[in-house]
Amino acid sequence: MSVNVLICDDSNIARKQLAKLIPKDWDAKIHFAVNGMEALDIIGSESIDMMFLDLNMPVMDGYSTLEHLQKRSVKLNVIVVSGDIQPQALERVKALGALDFLKKPATQQSIKIALEHHNLYQSSGDPSSVKIKKTDTKSSPEFSLNDCLQEVSNIAMGNAASVLADMLNVFVKLPVPNVNMLEASELQMALSYGEKDNQCSAVSQGYVGSGIAFEALLIFSDSSFPDMAKLLNYSDELDRDAEVELLMDVSSVLIGPFMSALGRQLNIDFSHSHPVLLGQHVPIQDLINVKRAHWKRTLAVEIVYEVENYQISCDLMLLFTEDSVGVLEKLLSYLAEEE
Repeated sequence: MSVNVLICDDSNIARKQLAKLIPKDWDAKIHFAVNGMEALDIIGSESIDMMFLDLNMPVMDGYSTLEHLQKRSVKLNVIVVSGDIQPQALERVKALGALDFLKKPATQQSIKIALEHHNLYQSSGDPSSVKIKKTDTKSSPEFSLNDCLQEVSNIAMGNAASVLADMLNVFVKLPVPNVNMLEASELQMALSYGEKDNQCSAVSQGYVGSGIAFEALLIFSDSSFPDMAKLLNYSDELDRDAEVELLMDVSSVLIGPFMSALGRQLNIDFSHSHPVLLGQHVPIQDLINVKRAHWKRTLAVEIVYEVENYQISCDLMLLFTEDSVGVLEKLLSYLAEEE
């Protein structure tokens, strides 16, 4: 008997990759959803047997999707597949009824083991049993640089958040990474901090490898310092030197693991400069003016980290040089085809 499987992920690349990992001899029809809201609509209109669910999505994330299913008493087998590998993420999805949690990027083996463990998969004997629902147009075969870069950034983001969560014993709320080609004049508008009046401090660090060069810029809201000092058990006076020390500590935790995870996915060993203080207690436009003299256009990745129940928020920006875009596009296109 055919099984209806729903893959819910905002990334086109992630949806296509996951569909390829499902056992080919499973008598299954694959449906797709780009967010939790769309998934709930499909579940309401189709006889869905199980769902692979991402956590970080726009409109409705994976947590809210599980909450809605639980409130409606919908009996559905759900396996979460996410880059958010914080221990609390695993605990929360299990409490909301998820059967299992798989770390991105999933593999054919991890998918098959999970399906077999929960008695969801049985071979049909036909190596071409899996069918993609014909009416789905969301899994376009066309390569998208932004979509690929967003997905690898999403995985790297989860690794960095897990390190920070372990260090501070907190839960880090994760967004969907924003990826855009921007003029220097557009960067402030694109930043989440651009609409805020409060001042900020920032650390900058350069990275280069295999023809790709970019700058990692960690922008830290000044209002975050008191709670960050509290979480790090810093009891001395919070003067400017202490703030710089806190800023460097947080930047090493967020930037280091992020770059390691990014490099592993791209098969690049990035070399990097020492982190430098870009500005302290300055308006965001002052930081942007410092960078504007060095470039006119950049491929920008923005990730906003927020610590739950604390007033701690920071922006991680990756600013790729224009010359890097073509190299990055070829590399990501090749990796997407490999998957």
